[in-house]
Amino acid sequence: MGFAEKSSTQTLIPGFLYSTSFTSKRCENVEQNLAPAGVGYSSVPFDSAAMAGVKQNIFIPAPKESRIEMFSPAFYAACTAGGILSCGLTHTAVTPLDLVKCNMQINPTKYKSISSGFGVLLKEQGIRGFFKGWAPTLLGYSAQGACKFGFYEFFKKYYSDIAGPEYAAKYKTLIYLAGSASAEVIADVALCPFEAVKVRVQTQPGFARGLSDGFPKFIKAEGALGLYKGIVPLWGRQIPYTMMKFSTFENIVEAIYKYSIPTPKDQCSKSQQLGISFAGGYLAGVLCAVVSHPADNLVSFLNNAKGATVGDAVNKLGLWGLCTRGLPLRIVMVGTLTGAQWGIYDAFKVFVGLPTSGGGSPDPAHK
Repeated sequence: MGFAEKSSTQTLIPGFLYSTSFTSKRCENVEQNLAPAGVGYSSVPFDSAAMAGVKQNIFIPAPKESRIEMFSPAFYAACTAGGILSCGLTHTAVTPLDLVKCNMQINPTKYKSISSGFGVLLKEQGIRGFFKGWAPTLLGYSAQGACKFGFYEFFKKYYSDIAGPEYAAKYKTLIYLAGSASAEVIADVALCPFEAVKVRVQTQPGFARGLSDGFPKFIKAEGALGLYKGIVPLWGRQIPYTMMKFSTFENIVEAIYKYSIPTPKDQCSKSQQLGISFAGGYLAGVLCAVVSHPADNLVSFLNNAKGATVGDAVNKLGLWGLCTRGLPLRIVMVGTLTGAQWGIYDAFKVFVGLPTSGGGSPDPAHK
C-alpha cells in the first residue's frame, strides 16, 4: 500500500452540502432565486411539496467515507481483519488441491499425478474426503493471515519511519522484504500447531476425522512440543514465500500503474484497482511457489512421520525431488491462492473506506 494515499476518498460534492443546517438555509436561498425579478420574496406563493422534491434532486446523500485514520490502531485492526478473511477463506477453498499435493509429496508411488491423486481420493474416501482437514486449515490460516497482513502493515510503516522519507523511497524493496519477513515469523508461530495436525489428518488414513479428535490425539502421541516440531521448516517455507509474495506484489503493482495504466492510481475505479491487485497477486504467487517449494516438501515429510528428520527427507526424496515433487500443482494452487488473497484483502479495505495496496513507496509519518 502506498503510504502517500489519504485515508478517505475524495468526493466531487463539497462536504458542507451534507450539513442539515446548511440545507435549510440553502433551500431558502433557492426559494428567493426562483422568485421573478422585481417581485418581493414574501409575495411569491411557495409550494412546500414541490420544494421537497427540489431538495431531493439537488442535495445528494454523502458517499461513505472511511473514518479510519491511516496507521492508527483502527487501521491495523482493519488490516488484520482483512488478513483473516483473505487467508482463511482461500486456503479452505483449495483444501482438495492441498490434500492431493500433500499426499503426492508423502506417497508418490500411490499418488503419481494430479489426476490420479484425485481419482485415488475419490475412490477411497468419496467426495467428503476432498475436504478432509478443512477445520485446522480454516483456523490455522485465519490466524496466520491476521498476523501476516496486520504485522506487515505495522512493520512496513515502522521500518519506513526508521529509514526516513528519502531512504524509504530509495530502498523500498528492502523495507518490503524486512517488513514481510518480520510479520511471517510471528504468523508461523500462530499457524504451526494447526499445520501439524492438518498434515497428519490428511496424509495418515485413520489417524483422525479432523481437528476436534486430531488435536488431542496428536498431543498424546507427540507431546505439546511436537506441535512445533515443524516450525523451523515452516519458517524456511513461509518466510521466503511471504518475502517474495509481498515484495513482488508491491513492485508488480507499481509497475502496472507506471507502465500499463494511462491514468494515475487514484483516478482508476475501484474495480480496476481490485483487478490489478488480483493480477499482481497471481504473478507474485507463481514466484512464491517456486521459491518455497523445497521447504514445503520438508514440512509435509516431517509432520507425516514420527521422529523424522531433515536428513531423512533428503535421503528419501533427494534434492531434485525436494525442489520438484508436486510443484506444478502447487504453482496452480499458490498462484490462484495469492491472487485471490490480495483481491479479498483489498476488497475488504475498499469496503471499510481504505485505499487499495501497492502502487507507491512507503511514506513515513511526518512528525
